[in-house]
Amino acid sequence: MDLLCCETTETECRAYADPALLGDDRVLQNLLQTEERYAPSRSYFECVQRDISPLMRKIVAEWMLEVCEEQKCQDEVFPLSMNYVDRFLSICPIRKSQLQLLGTACLLLASKLRETSPLTAEVLVFYTDNSITLDDLWRWEQLVVSKLKWELSAVTPGDFLMHILSRLSMPCTWDTVMVRRHAQTFIALSAREYKFSMYTPSMIAAASVAAALHGLNWTGKSDYGLAGLLDELTRITAIEQDYLQGCLQQIEEMIAQAAHVSTESSGNGSGHQTMSTVSSAPQRPLGDQNNTSQEKILEHEKAGTPTDVRDVHF
Repeated sequence: MDLLCCETTETECRAYADPALLGDDRVLQNLLQTEERYAPSRSYFECVQRDISPLMRKIVAEWMLEVCEEQKCQDEVFPLSMNYVDRFLSICPIRKSQLQLLGTACLLLASKLRETSPLTAEVLVFYTDNSITLDDLWRWEQLVVSKLKWELSAVTPGDFLMHILSRLSMPCTWDTVMVRRHAQTFIALSAREYKFSMYTPSMIAAASVAAALHGLNWTGKSDYGLAGLLDELTRITAIEQDYLQGCLQQIEEMIAQAAHVSTESSGNGSGHQTMSTVSSAPQRPLGDQNNTSQEKILEHEKAGTPTDVRDVHF
């Protein structure tokens, strides 16, 4: 009996997609009308922040993504936590020594909202190698929710995926789960990059679906082609096709760059970890000069990395 209870508590059940909600256009229209409400400033590095840079944001985002993967968080947790990070940075200047603490607090909040079993503060402090304290984390959790005015139910790209896929005229032979999985991967990868903050969640979701279908050669095997697919996505989301195509191009460039770096790393035996092969998150502060995860990210940036980034101490 005890064994059965133990197995039951470790099993996480998720609700099936509700066809009534997916089929109701009012739900999709409400998401499209609400998404701008949770949009961060697209120029906060120029107007608000003075001590941090987009590269520092990416370093922390990589660490947050690895924590989410190691802890097997739901796909929605990481993009939502990055939404909190960007919105906070849009209104509140911080020092670079506080950036990892901000990311940790946002992970804690996002997991509480999206997970049935949220990440604990103790686990998150452990992943920082105790470079922050529990009191620090709890104080910053309160600071984040107060600065965001408790507006935590933000619309993220993942909220649009099933609405878009259910309205696409895809053959029954196609695996919607696989397409969704690919699109969710692209959404997570784009959340690491500051340049994608200029796009709305619906645009990132639609472009990620297009990139997934194009990558799986659905456009080649169907009568639509890429142009027809973009027409369909424009019909569903009312996004101007020029913007959608620009976002798709950015995603494809990001994928090509990641594949190129992965190929180079495999060839020289450096063992650089991509998103799909991360086995464990770094258990040390990001400012540690011996931090191999940070070094790999800096190597990924190559010659374009400012030299002063190597002196970041979070």
